[in-house]
Amino acid sequence: MVRTPPQLKTLSIEIPESLSLQVTQAQFEALTIANRDLRLEKSAIGELIVNLPTGWETGERNRSLTGQLDRWYEDHDNLGKAFDSSTGFRLPNGAIRSPDASWVSRERWKAIPPDPNKGFFANICPDFVVEIRSASDNLQTLQTKMQEYLDNGAKLGWLIDPQNRQVEIYRQGKPMETLKEPAELSGEDVLPKFILKMHRIWP
Repeated sequence: MVRTPPQLKTLSIEIPESLSLQVTQAQFEALTIANRDLRLEKSAIGELIVNLPTGWETGERNRSLTGQLDRWYEDHDNLGKAFDSSTGFRLPNGAIRSPDASWVSRERWKAIPPDPNKGFFANICPDFVVEIRSASDNLQTLQTKMQEYLDNGAKLGWLIDPQNRQVEIYRQGKPMETLKEPAELSGEDVLPKFILKMHRIWP
């Protein structure tokens, strides 16, 4: 006689900020596949980070950012690959991060070693990353995240802070630079001829 297992009831629990959940690589990938509406990240020590869906203001800013990057990418797709905020990358330190926008050069993308386990995430840190601070984001946490990108191989990063109408520019091997309410941002020599117009980013 075959017994049918009892139906399990799904329960929700609140996790206090003072606690953290640790997950393995396999567990994180399973959670990501089962929760595609959430932006999940994993720290270098395996801590699970849940990023809630954005509000309409942040969503509008993200759309403008990725739209402008995509238009540049269509004319320069021979230089590399561009990605939106739903893309996760496994950094060399083991963290899995999902920038609001990112780009990887063609040379570095081709050099990624084949993954025998057919992993869900690319084993690389993008050359270029952007994070847009939402109303619920802690600025220091984002600044730490930007430094993590640099430490793992990023060449250029923008931390856009609409609340303070400023942008922090992170460059490999150089001090961080803060721009107050710039009208546009340059992709410099990392993304040649890419200019991000900021009029749709500021509140």
